[in-house]
Amino acid sequence: MDKANTGVIGVGLMGHGIAKNLLEKGHPLTVMAHRNRAPVEDLIGRGATEAKTPREMAEAVDILHICVSGSPEVEGVIRGPDGILASGKAGLIVIDCSTSDPVSTLQLADELAAAGMILVDAPLARTPKEAEAGTLDTMVGADPETFAAIRPVLACWAANIVHLGPVGLGHKMKLINNFIAMGYGALYSEALAIARKSGLTAQQVDDVIRPGRLSNGFYETFMKYTLERDEDAHRFSIRNAAKDMRYLANLALAVGAVNPVQGAVRNAFAGMEAEGEGDRYVPMLADFIAARNGLPPVDDA
Repeated sequence: MDKANTGVIGVGLMGHGIAKNLLEKGHPLTVMAHRNRAPVEDLIGRGATEAKTPREMAEAVDILHICVSGSPEVEGVIRGPDGILASGKAGLIVIDCSTSDPVSTLQLADELAAAGMILVDAPLARTPKEAEAGTLDTMVGADPETFAAIRPVLACWAANIVHLGPVGLGHKMKLINNFIAMGYGALYSEALAIARKSGLTAQQVDDVIRPGRLSNGFYETFMKYTLERDEDAHRFSIRNAAKDMRYLANLALAVGAVNPVQGAVRNAFAGMEAEGEGDRYVPMLADFIAARNGLPPVDDA
């Protein structure tokens, strides 16, 4: 399967990089736009073919990646009248790279299996920069035989590939991963507000935290926005953060987990989304929390 026919539905910030790297590693590629044309045109210029519907793509490829916003979009791509299931393509492997609700993932896996298809969950970690470089992280839920078959394809766009076990575990782990990340975001935002109300500056906080054990890659990109006002420092939307925290709340409910901290993190992002700021990026939560504390953004302080 080294040169399997591949497809990508959803060639946005992350999907474009996945698709580009599949092409560069010699895989025939079919793509389909989810929102805008520019990435599709770029990939066609690199040698990709365009499909008009998920059904058309499923009929053309052996391994089909889905990289869309969440479970409602994934369900539409699979179950729609011109969806993947409608193709009847026995043997097709569908890799869901989205951050999806594991409850939905397991239902879709059963439906695809009944049609002779296989669903793999392989959500992504890291950023669009790593997507373009082909060095993403992915956490994979698949049976051992399927994982062995798709690993060379995953290796085209991921540098760190972790096989967790059967389908569903990838999306569960991704939600845990994002809970830790968004927890950092909520914590940093609140800590900065308390610090500033106490007479400290954001720069002074950074001078102490950055050289020490509490620093990490997420902290660095978060503070790049806070201190330098670089809006592209961490391009992950508040809307997606709030969606992921809702999915994790559903998972906690399903497994009977006690989750008081996760509830507080979810509410921080839900509050910003509810005020119409869902298209802003995660580090901008610091401005939102600052405003609730009667503070201006850092650069206006």
